[in-house]
Amino acid sequence: MRIASRYLRLVEPYMEGPDVMHIQERLVEIGFYDGEIDGIYDEGLFEAVRTYQTEYGITPDGIVGPDTWNSIGLSPDVMVDLPTEGYAIDIDLEQRILTLKQYTEILQSYPVAVGKPQTPTPPGDWRIIQKTLNPGGPFGTRWMRINIPWGGYGIHGTDAPESIGTAASNGCIRMFNEDVEVLYDIVPLGTPVRITGEIFSGRILTIGVEPRADILDVKNILATLGYYEGEIDMIYDEETMEAVRNFQRDFNIIADGVVGVDTYNKLQLAIEQFEDNREP
Repeated sequence: MRIASRYLRLVEPYMEGPDVMHIQERLVEIGFYDGEIDGIYDEGLFEAVRTYQTEYGITPDGIVGPDTWNSIGLSPDVMVDLPTEGYAIDIDLEQRILTLKQYTEILQSYPVAVGKPQTPTPPGDWRIIQKTLNPGGPFGTRWMRINIPWGGYGIHGTDAPESIGTAASNGCIRMFNEDVEVLYDIVPLGTPVRITGEIFSGRILTIGVEPRADILDVKNILATLGYYEGEIDMIYDEETMEAVRNFQRDFNIIADGVVGVDTYNKLQLAIEQFEDNREP
C-alpha cells in the first residue's frame, strides 16, 4: 500500500530511533542540521527537515515520508565493501524465516515478523550498512539498517515478541531480542541481505476494479478517519469514490476519486497520525 517505512514526524512524546538518527546524520552531512545526533525527532530536527524540503521542492510539512526519504538518500560514506567472511542473510517473506548462511552452509534459521500487507517489506538484494546497540523501545536490543533508499528499514529486536511469525511491521524485519543479539554479533557491516517473496504493494483503485481485500483496507481507513459511512466490503462504488475525493481535497491531492500511490501514502500517514502509530 505504501513505499516507505514509518513516517517520522513531530509528536508528543517525541519519536525516537535509529531511523531518526539517520535523518539527523544525513542533514548534518548536507548542511541543513547542526543539532545533536541523538535519534530524537524534536522541534530542531522538524525545522531542519522543513528547510530541506523547501529547498528541494518538497511539501514543507516537516514529515519524513517517501519523497523526503528518497531525496535525502543514503550517505556515500556508508557504502561498505562485501565482507570476506562469507556471511549472508536470506529472508523469506512468505515463510517469515530469516536464514543465516556462511558461503553455502546454513548456520541457523530464525522466525521473524515482516511488513503488513499495507506496509510490505521490500524484496531485493540489499546490504547491512549500520549497526546500533540497544536502540530501545520498538527496536528492541539491536538494530541493523539495510540500504533500502526510500525508507528507514532494518533488522531489529522488538518490544512485541508476540508479533514474531506474523506480518505486523511497517516494513522492517523484527526478531526476538535473544535472536537478533546473536545475529548482530556474527554478521559484519556489508553483509548481503536477500529478501524474497510475493508482496502486494497496491493496485490502482477506481470504479469497476475487481473486488479484493485492498478495497476493504481503504474503506476501513476512510471510515476510521470519518470520511466513509457506508458498508465495509470489497466493492469500489460511487460512495467510496466520493469519500476518496473528500479525503484527497483535504490532503491536497488531485480529487479524482482514484486511489493511486499518492493517495495510498496519504491514507497511511493519516491513519498513523490518527492512531499515533510509531512502530517500525
